[in-house]
Amino acid sequence: MTSQETGLQMRTLIKAEGTLEISLIERPIPEPGPDEIVIRVEASPINPSDLGLLFGVADMTTAEFSGTPDSPVVTAKVPEKLMRAMAGRVDQSLPVGNEGAGTVISAGASGAAQALMGKTVAAFGGSMYSQYRKVKAAEVLPLTEGTTAREGASCFVNPLTSLCMTEAMRREGHTALVHTAAASNLGQMLNKICIADGIPLVNIVRKQEQEDLLRDLGAKYVCNSSKDSFMSDLTEALVETGATIAFDATGGGDLASRILTCMEAAANKTATEYSRYGSTKFKQVYIYGGLDRNPTTLTRAFGFSWSLSGFLLPPYLEKIGPEAAGKLRARVAAEIKTTFASHYTKEVSLAEALTPEAMMVYGKQATGEKYLINPNKD
Repeated sequence: MTSQETGLQMRTLIKAEGTLEISLIERPIPEPGPDEIVIRVEASPINPSDLGLLFGVADMTTAEFSGTPDSPVVTAKVPEKLMRAMAGRVDQSLPVGNEGAGTVISAGASGAAQALMGKTVAAFGGSMYSQYRKVKAAEVLPLTEGTTAREGASCFVNPLTSLCMTEAMRREGHTALVHTAAASNLGQMLNKICIADGIPLVNIVRKQEQEDLLRDLGAKYVCNSSKDSFMSDLTEALVETGATIAFDATGGGDLASRILTCMEAAANKTATEYSRYGSTKFKQVYIYGGLDRNPTTLTRAFGFSWSLSGFLLPPYLEKIGPEAAGKLRARVAAEIKTTFASHYTKEVSLAEALTPEAMMVYGKQATGEKYLINPNKD
């Protein structure tokens, strides 16, 4: 088989003996079915959700690099006590990459598929760290003329997650919301949405430069968790906005607990009568990320009217139905260069993404250091 008949794909494998292996493999360029297309992938972001699959629970401080510059191999040890959590994927070689964009190079016989030939489209559904990806024509988002693959690569995970946050807020009867790790690409999008839609938003960050960035974007409420005044600052912001729903990207530690505590304090400041069971104002915190791998700690100081739950994009889109999800996708396509514009630190090839230098940066999951993979980069 010639090189023109194959393409590279990134794979992650956790072996039964407790070793993670990440490598590139050659795969035949797929043939599309009647209602399918094949995309030459030209841009795919490295999101925190991608790292969860790519690294698993491996200890990346033990990473070793071998192979060749064109065909690198990364291995790392998985702590024995964490192998049970990986039982469902042991000895399975899995493709990586939640979303991306590129050019349609072949299409099936259906009218919908043929209409996409030569177009730049975005896709969501895994295996995007591949040079070529086959998907159903109905599942892609055609990008408006003049929009590049780089501009459209991140038009699913962050844009739709941020829109679903405000959607959940409205559907569940809240009028304002709280967001953590708020200076991220997603956080910046959420600020633009809330400003445009008139939604009060309380941003939580941990560095002064992140606070400055959001204020420059027009954010009114920004609370810095590294300051001694954080709890009082957050409580005051909650009093002013009335926010009773929060989305937490950190997951671990006590931040969710502190948010609930401040929501309770804010509710009590406006309460007209005392209740020994705490405020009856319902408080909701959704965990949608895992930037902090420590256990989630709750210190019960917020009564009984509260909930802590997980929040994941695909099930939520399914929950609201195709019509509502379609409206959100249409807004993303219309505002991909403004509200939903993404910014990247560096563009790398598949092989370059598996170098120590690159992994050291994107593996930190630090705000403002987002990498973009171009699988067809020379």
